[in-house]
Amino acid sequence: MTMRTINEIIVHCTATPAGRDVTVAEIDAWHRARGFRCIGYHYVVNLAGDVLAGRPVGEVGAHCLGHNARSIGVVYVGGLSSDAKTPADTRTHAQKAALRSLIGDLRSRYPQASVRSHRDFAPKACPCFDATAEYAPL
Repeated sequence: MTMRTINEIIVHCTATPAGRDVTVAEIDAWHRARGFRCIGYHYVVNLAGDVLAGRPVGEVGAHCLGHNARSIGVVYVGGLSSDAKTPADTRTHAQKAALRSLIGDLRSRYPQASVRSHRDFAPKACPCFDATAEYAPL
Protein backbone atom coordinates (compact mmCIF):
# COMPACT_ATOMS: atom_id res chain seq x y z
CA MET A 1 0.00 0.00 0.00
CA THR A 2 1.27 3.45 -0.89
CA MET A 3 1.96 5.68 2.09
CA ARG A 4 -0.27 8.74 2.19
CA THR A 5 1.08 12.23 2.79
CA ILE A 6 -0.45 13.45 6.06
CA ASN A 7 -0.59 17.19 6.71
CA GLU A 8 -3.51 17.39 9.16
CA ILE A 9 -4.70 15.53 12.23
CA ILE A 10 -8.37 16.42 12.64
CA VAL A 11 -10.08 15.96 16.00
CA HIS A 12 -13.79 15.12 16.22
CA CYS A 13 -16.42 14.11 18.78
CA THR A 14 -19.14 11.49 18.29
CA ALA A 15 -21.86 14.04 19.23
CA THR A 16 -23.25 11.65 21.84
CA PRO A 17 -24.33 12.53 25.39
CA ALA A 18 -21.89 12.67 28.28
CA GLY A 19 -21.36 9.26 29.87
CA ARG A 20 -22.75 7.23 26.97
CA ASP A 21 -20.03 4.97 25.67
CA VAL A 22 -20.01 4.15 21.97
CA THR A 23 -18.15 1.31 20.29
CA VAL A 24 -16.17 1.30 17.07
CA ALA A 25 -18.79 -1.11 15.70
CA GLU A 26 -21.58 1.40 16.43
CA ILE A 27 -19.73 4.23 14.69
CA ASP A 28 -18.99 1.88 11.79
CA ALA A 29 -22.74 1.11 11.52
CA TRP A 30 -23.62 4.83 11.60
CA HIS A 31 -21.13 5.56 8.82
CA ARG A 32 -22.25 2.59 6.69
CA ALA A 33 -25.84 3.83 7.04
CA ARG A 34 -24.63 7.16 5.59
CA GLY A 35 -23.15 5.30 2.61
CA PHE A 36 -19.52 5.10 3.75
CA ARG A 37 -17.55 1.91 3.06
CA CYS A 38 -16.68 1.61 6.77
CA ILE A 39 -15.93 3.79 9.78
CA GLY A 40 -14.56 7.12 8.59
CA TYR A 41 -12.24 7.85 11.54
CA HIS A 42 -8.79 6.33 11.95
CA TYR A 43 -8.82 6.33 15.78
CA VAL A 44 -11.58 6.26 18.39
CA VAL A 45 -10.97 7.21 22.05
CA ASN A 46 -13.64 5.73 24.30
CA LEU A 47 -14.73 6.94 27.75
CA ALA A 48 -12.15 4.74 29.50
CA GLY A 49 -9.39 6.34 27.43
CA ASP A 50 -8.75 3.30 25.27
CA VAL A 51 -7.40 4.22 21.83
CA LEU A 52 -9.15 1.95 19.36
CA ALA A 53 -8.37 1.41 15.70
CA GLY A 54 -10.89 2.57 13.13
CA ARG A 55 -10.09 2.76 9.43
CA PRO A 56 -6.44 1.87 8.70
CA VAL A 57 -4.23 4.99 8.59
CA GLY A 58 -2.96 3.97 5.16
CA GLU A 59 -6.47 4.43 3.79
CA VAL A 60 -8.13 7.77 3.07
CA GLY A 61 -10.63 8.55 5.82
CA ALA A 62 -14.21 9.83 5.60
CA HIS A 63 -14.43 12.42 8.36
CA CYS A 64 -13.88 15.94 7.01
CA LEU A 65 -15.12 17.00 3.60
CA GLY A 66 -12.29 18.31 1.43
CA HIS A 67 -9.57 17.19 3.89
CA ASN A 68 -9.76 13.39 3.92
CA ALA A 69 -6.99 12.59 1.43
CA ARG A 70 -4.19 14.11 3.54
CA SER A 71 -5.48 13.78 7.09
CA ILE A 72 -5.94 11.41 9.99
CA GLY A 73 -9.31 11.51 11.75
CA VAL A 74 -9.37 11.11 15.54
CA VAL A 75 -12.69 11.00 17.41
CA TYR A 76 -13.46 10.96 21.11
CA VAL A 77 -16.73 9.57 22.42
CA GLY A 78 -18.94 12.38 23.70
CA GLY A 79 -19.37 16.03 22.82
CA LEU A 80 -22.91 16.67 24.04
CA SER A 81 -24.19 17.45 27.52
CA SER A 82 -26.55 14.95 29.13
CA ASP A 83 -29.55 16.60 27.40
CA ALA A 84 -28.10 15.20 24.12
CA LYS A 85 -28.54 18.61 22.47
CA THR A 86 -26.04 21.07 23.91
CA PRO A 87 -22.41 20.90 22.69
CA ALA A 88 -20.04 20.37 25.62
CA ASP A 89 -16.48 19.27 26.26
CA THR A 90 -17.36 15.95 27.90
CA ARG A 91 -13.90 14.38 27.75
CA THR A 92 -13.10 12.25 30.78
CA HIS A 93 -9.68 12.59 32.43
CA ALA A 94 -8.74 9.29 30.76
CA GLN A 95 -9.83 10.60 27.34
CA LYS A 96 -7.85 13.83 27.80
CA ALA A 97 -4.71 11.86 28.66
CA ALA A 98 -5.25 9.35 25.82
CA LEU A 99 -5.89 12.08 23.23
CA ARG A 100 -2.80 13.99 24.32
CA SER A 101 -0.69 10.83 24.07
CA LEU A 102 -2.17 9.74 20.72
CA ILE A 103 -1.82 13.17 19.15
CA GLY A 104 1.72 13.52 20.49
CA ASP A 105 2.56 10.16 18.90
CA LEU A 106 0.93 11.12 15.60
CA ARG A 107 2.79 14.45 15.59
CA SER A 108 6.09 12.61 16.07
CA ARG A 109 5.25 10.30 13.14
CA TYR A 110 3.95 13.16 10.97
CA PRO A 111 5.89 16.24 12.13
CA GLN A 112 4.62 18.33 9.22
CA ALA A 113 0.97 17.76 10.23
CA SER A 114 -1.02 20.43 12.04
CA VAL A 115 -3.67 19.50 14.58
CA ARG A 116 -7.07 20.97 13.82
CA SER A 117 -10.62 20.89 15.14
CA HIS A 118 -13.35 19.64 12.82
CA ARG A 119 -15.13 22.96 13.49
CA ASP A 120 -12.24 24.73 11.73
CA PHE A 121 -13.61 23.28 8.47
CA ALA A 122 -17.35 22.79 9.05
CA PRO A 123 -20.16 24.88 10.55
CA LYS A 124 -20.53 22.77 13.71
CA ALA A 125 -19.25 22.73 17.29
CA CYS A 126 -17.28 19.48 16.82
CA PRO A 127 -15.20 18.53 18.81
CA CYS A 128 -16.70 20.94 21.38
CA PHE A 129 -13.30 22.25 22.52
CA ASP A 130 -10.47 24.05 20.74
CA ALA A 131 -8.24 21.15 19.70
CA THR A 132 -6.22 23.45 17.44
CA ALA A 133 -5.07 25.53 20.43
CA GLU A 134 -4.90 22.71 22.99
CA TYR A 135 -2.65 20.48 20.91
CA ALA A 136 -0.55 23.18 19.19
CA PRO A 137 2.41 22.62 21.60
CA LEU A 138 2.61 18.89 20.79
